[in-house]
Amino acid sequence: MYAIVSIAGQQFKVAKDQQIFVHRLQGDEGASIEFDSVLLAENEGKFKLGSDLKGAKVSAKIVSHLKGDKVIVFKKKRRKGYKKKNGHRQQFTKIEITGITL
Repeated sequence: MYAIVSIAGQQFKVAKDQQIFVHRLQGDEGASIEFDSVLLAENEGKFKLGSDLKGAKVSAKIVSHLKGDKVIVFKKKRRKGYKKKNGHRQQFTKIEITGITL
C-alpha cells in the first residue's frame, strides 16, 4: 500500500515505515503530524483518487531537523572584474511515515 501526498508544496510517494526528507516543517522532534492532502492511493492493486479519497490521511512522526549539503552559487562577468560568491544550505526535516488511512 502506498500513497502520493502533497507535503510542503511537493508531492511524495510514501509507504508505511518509510523515512523521507521534506522542507522544514514546524514541530518538535518526536511530534506526530498528519497530512490530509492525499492525491492518490493504491491498496492491493486497486487505485483511488479524487472524490474517493475524502477523509484519507497520512500520519507521520518528525525524526529530526537538519541541513542539506552546501550549494555554492558563483556569478562572474568576464573582463569586467565582477565576481560574486554565495553559499546556501537548505533546511530539511526527516519524517517517518507511521500510517496511511483511507
